Amino acid sequence: MGAFNTALSGLQAANTDLQTLGNNISNANTVGFKSSNAEFADAYASAMANTAPTDGQVGIGTTVQTIAQQFTQGNIETTSNPLDVAINGNGFFQFNYNGSTVYGRNGQFQLNKNGVIVDANGGELIGTQAQNGKLTGASGPLTINQNAIAPQATSGLSLGLNLDSTNTPISGNASININDPSTYNYSTTTTVYDSLGTPQLLTTYYQLQSGSGTTSSGQTWKVDYSVTGTTGASGITSGSVGTLQFNAYGQETSSISQPITGTPWADGAASTTINVSFSGSTNYNSPNSVITNNSNGYSAGQLSGLSIDSGGNIFGRYSNGESQLMGQISLTRFPDNNGLQNLGNNYWAETYVSGQPLSGGPGSSNLGVLQAGAVEQSNVDISKDLVNLIVAQQAYQANAQTIKTQNTVVQTLLSL
Repeated sequence: MGAFNTALSGLQAANTDLQTLGNNISNANTVGFKSSNAEFADAYASAMANTAPTDGQVGIGTTVQTIAQQFTQGNIETTSNPLDVAINGNGFFQFNYNGSTVYGRNGQFQLNKNGVIVDANGGELIGTQAQNGKLTGASGPLTINQNAIAPQATSGLSLGLNLDSTNTPISGNASININDPSTYNYSTTTTVYDSLGTPQLLTTYYQLQSGSGTTSSGQTWKVDYSVTGTTGASGITSGSVGTLQFNAYGQETSSISQPITGTPWADGAASTTINVSFSGSTNYNSPNSVITNNSNGYSAGQLSGLSIDSGGNIFGRYSNGESQLMGQISLTRFPDNNGLQNLGNNYWAETYVSGQPLSGGPGSSNLGVLQAGAVEQSNVDISKDLVNLIVAQQAYQANAQTIKTQNTVVQTLLSL
């Protein structure tokens, strides 16, 4: 009767192999799915020490030792959803699913009604939240603040200019009259913002001082300004910024500049102090021009889109051209991935065998990096599994034939 049990164990093992392969094939299009292999071990009857037969032992069949998942990288495929994220390398996304912590590789995400990033099951993606564009260090479900970004008044303006060294100095260094172009050599206008986010025009005027540039000391330029949208006459306030000094090589050596302070905005915005820097300006024989123009103010903006970089940082893009850090996606790795428990719905759970989870930012601590607008496809090799399916079927048929043959032997004995 032992032959029946041996063949039966083979049938059961082959059936498990068929189920494993069938599960792989059925999940060939499941995002983030990891294929499995049925691993077998031979079976022998236990014997007391020193009692094993000298001519060898006959096995009693086979057992399924384990169903081992293969955590190899799946192909990455681009999508049209900017919130889709693929892991390239080691690690799992962490989710809060109905109050439990679970892990997965499926990065198909969207925002729920509360602005939380979730997967198709409603699992909340875990990461580090940001406030006012800076990471807080606290871990939890990632929530996207969809409110408008508040305006920021301009407090700093950096202008990099080239002031033409061949300009003719203004005779007598007359005072700059912003309404009389003959009193200055060059002017340029830039946009600044008050505390309510209203754009205003700040114009700076440049006058080459008479008598400068005749020695190796270089040229001296006087700088004035005017700004619109104020309570001044005709809605304009003007004044002096200071002077710019260049050496004989056309390089800025010093700038005596005073901030534009106490600007009284007509729309009721708070008074503004704007510090103006001319660092990097030049005085070459080249047309007057603006090389760089950078300011730190902006108007209010509505959230217009999201982007995610390879480090998992989530940035909000706003209609005013600004962007702000919203949070960072965390990844988690385990000492033994095969010790994780499959929960279905593309989730795994931590077990004693898997070891303690180790979480961090993508690209750190042996964790993979992220690719936004993409997902990781199943790592199932269809052609390989179809061939293995044939082999498993043959093994099942062969074990069934063993039972049939043994039955014939039994019938022969019974007919004696």
